[in-house]
Amino acid sequence: MKKISTFLLITAYCVLRTPFKIHAQDIDYSAYNAALGNKLGNSNVGTIIGLVLPTVLTLAGLILFGMLVMGGFTMLAGAADKESQEKGKKMITSAITGFIIIFLAYWIAQILQIIFKINIVS
Repeated sequence: MKKISTFLLITAYCVLRTPFKIHAQDIDYSAYNAALGNKLGNSNVGTIIGLVLPTVLTLAGLILFGMLVMGGFTMLAGAADKESQEKGKKMITSAITGFIIIFLAYWIAQILQIIFKINIVS
């Protein structure tokens, strides 16, 4: 829990420390995008997040499935060994915790999509 709270505090500090322009939507980024070879066009952060988030959620779901299978296999393979049983239980518990975090991220993205009328998750 301490690692998560430390991570959240550092992330919040970095985000709040970043300077923001008030009229960032008025800046034309097409020259920068062309120079960098960016095919997104005149995109903003919301568009980029909307393109990346479904892929990230899919990968997180695949990792979740793999962790559940590995945790179950670890528990079955070490049925006589108490340490192996505990290791498998911890892996499954971590996978379920990860599922809850993935679900909440998707749910929050859906709420933000409705509130701000932007397409985040197709």
